[in-house]
Amino acid sequence: MSDKREKLTESKALAKLALLGIENKKGLDAVVLDLQGVQSAPANYFVICSGNVPSHVSAICDGIFETVKKATGYNPHRIEGYENAEWILMDYFDVVVHIFLKDKRDHYRLEQLWADGEKTEL
Repeated sequence: MSDKREKLTESKALAKLALLGIENKKGLDAVVLDLQGVQSAPANYFVICSGNVPSHVSAICDGIFETVKKATGYNPHRIEGYENAEWILMDYFDVVVHIFLKDKRDHYRLEQLWADGEKTEL
């Protein structure tokens, strides 16, 4: 198996784990964008979800962190926005997780911005 195939399989598994972490913390409206076919994409997958209030957004982030860490031993390369918990970005290189307050998600419209990516179910 080629390195690229292994990397994509690993990316897909990581995106699935992020979804599990979201589900465990009752995250809302989870979407996975497969960006593999988008030339300028910064990752293979975007995982996007919403939380009701900042404490819910940070709890979802914690849930994803714990789920991925337990299953793989991986930590995100970077987490941005945790302090305000209005939009948290978790960067796992090939998978980027975005956790929004509902109004921030509506404002930034990442699904529309990256509409060339394919919404997918994992």
